[in-house]
Amino acid sequence: MKTLLKSILAVLFLLGSLTGCDKGFDEINTNKVDPTSLAPSLILNKAIISTTYLDGLSTLGMLTYNFAIVQQIVTPYGSSLSGGNYNQYNNANSPLVWVNFYRNVIKQLVAVTTQTKDDPMQANIYHTARIWKAYAFMILTDTYGDVPYFEAGQGYINEIIRPKYDPQEAIYKDILKELDEASAALDVSQPAVTTDILYGGNVAKWKKLGYSLMLRAGMRLTKVDEAMAKTYVAKAVAGGLFESNADNSMIRHTAIYNNYIANHLAAREKTNFYLAAPFVNYLKENNDPRLPVFAVRYVGAKGGPEQVATRASSDPKVQVGMPMGYNDVTINTVLTANGVASLWDFSQVNLTTVLKLDAPEFHVTYAQNQLLLAEAAVRGWVTGEPADYFSKGIRANLEQMALYDPAAAIPEAAIQTYLKAHPLDKTKALEQINTQYWVASFLDGNELFANFRRSGYPALKKNPYPGAEITEDFIRRMPYPDSEIIVNLQNVNDANARQGPNDLNTRVWWDKK
Repeated sequence: MKTLLKSILAVLFLLGSLTGCDKGFDEINTNKVDPTSLAPSLILNKAIISTTYLDGLSTLGMLTYNFAIVQQIVTPYGSSLSGGNYNQYNNANSPLVWVNFYRNVIKQLVAVTTQTKDDPMQANIYHTARIWKAYAFMILTDTYGDVPYFEAGQGYINEIIRPKYDPQEAIYKDILKELDEASAALDVSQPAVTTDILYGGNVAKWKKLGYSLMLRAGMRLTKVDEAMAKTYVAKAVAGGLFESNADNSMIRHTAIYNNYIANHLAAREKTNFYLAAPFVNYLKENNDPRLPVFAVRYVGAKGGPEQVATRASSDPKVQVGMPMGYNDVTINTVLTANGVASLWDFSQVNLTTVLKLDAPEFHVTYAQNQLLLAEAAVRGWVTGEPADYFSKGIRANLEQMALYDPAAAIPEAAIQTYLKAHPLDKTKALEQINTQYWVASFLDGNELFANFRRSGYPALKKNPYPGAEITEDFIRRMPYPDSEIIVNLQNVNDANARQGPNDLNTRVWWDKK
């Protein structure tokens, strides 16, 4: 009996001890520091930031392809830097838009729209996310053609891990619908979402951005559906576009949060990328006051270590662009003809102005809008004089230089001189307008590549590199990544059957000959 009693007491003591240990258990084991969820407005901010890439390496897609295709920035080096400079396929750099946007931007935007769709208190966040989602998908489909759209970003939400690819025509129709609905639905009477990284909660500016993107998307269809293009251009104008550079959509950077193209070219790739001759020559021949803002040359440098501040000059007279069609060996055959000491002596992008570490990156600008309106006016789709829009577009971009750095501001006298020397000639209006768009979109690789294919301007000559892997004069799209072929083969094959071979030659839907 004593033994039994002792056992019972021991059990009761143990239970009492366990109960004591449970006291405050939940409170002690609750993490009060790390968040378990994020507000949709903050996820939207992350998507906006991710649109301009998460690190320097991600910018290699623009540096090796977009800028080289439109002949603004080029490298003579191959291997990991090959791409548009050689008109060759590089399976490390061609997927970078896809990888960043699907793994980051689209996934985040789908999360935001899903969380806010049925919440009236977050209606403005929902509609701004729809606008940014339309912008992100424009970049994706402009780069690759048919892409996952209606089922994209739903791996976690609906367990769709092999989304089907949608035809670009269907994607563009829905993008325009989304921009139309979302821009109209934004409510300026709702409290501002002050955490908004783009406009600080200014809903009126988001509306203008939505309609400005509608203008861009509408103009993208000029070759394939003039009726739809004209309809949405008119809607965009009626809705209200950017009214000045103060409305520009841009990401601001700091000494801590860097412009990643600047970061990359100031460090790892400092001696590898140069301004291309067609771009520099155009600016020089037209006495363009943007040239010293865009360019710097380390005069006489015979190697990377000699690219030092004491050699740096932004004087337009000494700028020399690197000719297209050469690698790091064959470029040595044309040094004397170009008046340079070495390949390191060609002009580069100015790291003290447009590519300072804290230089802003632009998504959509007032200057671009005005130039698109100039083309729309030439086509008879909007009222107003094409020459007026053209002049306003050039002026806006010249004035935009001050947003990079006060020292980069172009004096009013220089602006007036340039405008007077470059009136719109109706006999070659489309070429003039889209060539100015080429200059005004400098460093916006996605838009440069898209509008060059859409408009056919500027009238660049084929890159003469002898090892080109393309059948036409220029690269028309990026191929789908190998990762998609491995995990989503059937849907990739369906897209290829509609669109054409998975290579650099296949044109996207709106890029008709």
